[in-house]
Amino acid sequence: MTNFSSVSVIGCGRWGGFLGYYCAKYKNSKVLFLGVPQDPAYQSLIKTRNNGYVTMPANVSYTTDMAECLKNDFIIVSIGCQGFRGLCKQMSTYDLRNKTFLLAMKGLEENTAMRMSEVFRQEITEPTGRVACLMGPGHVQDYIQEIPSCVVVDSDNENTIHEIADYLNSSLIRTYYGTDLVGNEVGAAMKNVIGLAAGILDGLGWSGLKGALMARAPVEVGRLIEYFGGNPKSAYGLAHLGDYEATLFSPHSHNRAYGESLVKGPKFDKLAEGVPTLAAVYALRDKVDMPICRSLYRVVYENQEPKAAIGHLFRRENKVEFMDMDK
Repeated sequence: MTNFSSVSVIGCGRWGGFLGYYCAKYKNSKVLFLGVPQDPAYQSLIKTRNNGYVTMPANVSYTTDMAECLKNDFIIVSIGCQGFRGLCKQMSTYDLRNKTFLLAMKGLEENTAMRMSEVFRQEITEPTGRVACLMGPGHVQDYIQEIPSCVVVDSDNENTIHEIADYLNSSLIRTYYGTDLVGNEVGAAMKNVIGLAAGILDGLGWSGLKGALMARAPVEVGRLIEYFGGNPKSAYGLAHLGDYEATLFSPHSHNRAYGESLVKGPKFDKLAEGVPTLAAVYALRDKVDMPICRSLYRVVYENQEPKAAIGHLFRRENKVEFMDMDK
């Protein structure tokens, strides 16, 4: 089993901060956080050793030097998806041979609808061959209460999948080996989009309708996965359907909270990856049948009244429930 004795983490936010803490505490790895000097969150972290959720163990250190960060062989990236291409351009100027990257972000690039691993491959042309994605349910607020959960690690390199999944596995986080990088990445990104819809239903006081949302959204997401070349059944795995409790119901979900704020106000001001991902998939509306996403876009981007958007969905012609699956 691979033991990554030294780990770098790019991103000091909620999820990146926890993953660094987890590797230090549960895996006894030396962890180095890369931060931005003017970032208040980073300054607070180095002063207090606490990111608002966890207090970092003694084997955690900090740097603002990219070269120092990239000396370690295992690098976890957890930043906003829309800033990832810029980071890749910066990293591409360094020697990345024998480095292993784990992308712990869930979203699609807004302007291109590209997955994060695709962005990585496009910008980092030097042969590294070792990039994986971490997906599945779990909130930091639950993990720090010792509530276990499951994740899936996927890559286009099978050895990379096993090395990272075996390293991360513990009594707190059970890891699974992924077999569909495209489907899992798209599914993970889309669960954030569906989280927006769930929040709108909560804001309306229509939480009972989330049952129908949970049943129909994976069908729609499966179509999108198939369009991108993945297995539509991956929509029913950990990356998408498995993450529904953490996104559609949890009070900790930024995407659900953003959707609820559209109804109740004030506008949610934290990162909600589902918003730019929704714009990315809406651009494909003439290529993939996505009625939920079409209606959701009208609410999020065109300020349509939510009840009117939901009413449009209910006025569509009746269909066979599993028509798509019987092809």
